[in-house]
Amino acid sequence: MSDTDSRVFKMLHERARRIGPGDTVAEPMVTSSMFLLDDQPPPERTYGRVGNPTVEACESRLSILEGARSLVFPSGMGAYGAVAMATLSAGDKVLLLSDGYYAARNLITQVMGPFGVTLDTVAARDVADHPVDGYRLVIIETPSNPTLDVVDIAALATRCKAAGALLAVDNTVMTPIWQNPIALGADIIICADTKSMGGHSDLLLGHVSTQDEALFTKLFQVRTLMGPIPGAFEAWLLARGLDTLEIRLSRMGDNAQTALPLFADHAAVAQVYYPARHPQARHQGFLLGIDLADKAAADRFIATAGCFVAATSFGGVHSSADRRARWGDEVGEGFLRLSFGVEPTAPLIDAIKTGLAAL
Repeated sequence: MSDTDSRVFKMLHERARRIGPGDTVAEPMVTSSMFLLDDQPPPERTYGRVGNPTVEACESRLSILEGARSLVFPSGMGAYGAVAMATLSAGDKVLLLSDGYYAARNLITQVMGPFGVTLDTVAARDVADHPVDGYRLVIIETPSNPTLDVVDIAALATRCKAAGALLAVDNTVMTPIWQNPIALGADIIICADTKSMGGHSDLLLGHVSTQDEALFTKLFQVRTLMGPIPGAFEAWLLARGLDTLEIRLSRMGDNAQTALPLFADHAAVAQVYYPARHPQARHQGFLLGIDLADKAAADRFIATAGCFVAATSFGGVHSSADRRARWGDEVGEGFLRLSFGVEPTAPLIDAIKTGLAAL
């Protein structure tokens, strides 16, 4: 039995280990902001901003999957913000990917910059040759987004530790099912649970995981004192989504890999972007990028195929397509990031063939 199978099994039975006769098997949703107090109440049962049973149950599931203590935040960027506030001080330098999520770069320059924090960037393909000395925090995504370049987490973690830098890995694309940054030496995991962790395109949520107890305490202080408190309903939705995460990812990944040759062999597709197989990850993923001639070609493919919802974000049960140039990514006007969903494979492939025929 693989370690992943063991963690998923334990996560799925986490609720069952806490209940007794007459208790609900499904996780209940607790929305109360107040708790009945005795003389010395436990801190997590004093006030809703400090603790909530539904949020804690969700965090327990995440901690099992990540192999590290986890805290939930109201969005993926809320998780990024908590990491920045918990780790950075005036004069600190941060290294981020130039081809990663643009909002993370904006967070450091626009929000943390006025407090004396500075940002450097490097492309994912060049991280291995970029010095990490002098940085307080290094944040990567692997594969990068949207061109899906792979960064060697273990090698970078070794260099960061030698340089005294914290390494945070945005693991949104791979999730703990396919990649475990903590086991590879990273200090911090950031994940936008809005994507495939929740999986149904109906919530905003994120989490941070770490095995560093002092850092975990600081993150908890940031959440409690600054107030980015996740809602019980959103935490309940995420906990429910986690139950099917492994199954959903399996179909999503299979769909992406089945479609890959169609794009690779088509004359109208100038380039296909899909992660190279790497020993740190257990799968190449459900995201695929393609370069078409221009915006008109990209729009025509989406409209004709009829199987990709034209939307940003990714990881939902429906396949979707995002023309990333509109957001300022350094890609061509005809670049599409395709996120494969859980649709039955055969009709999905037929629809893609129809869309490609229109090109």
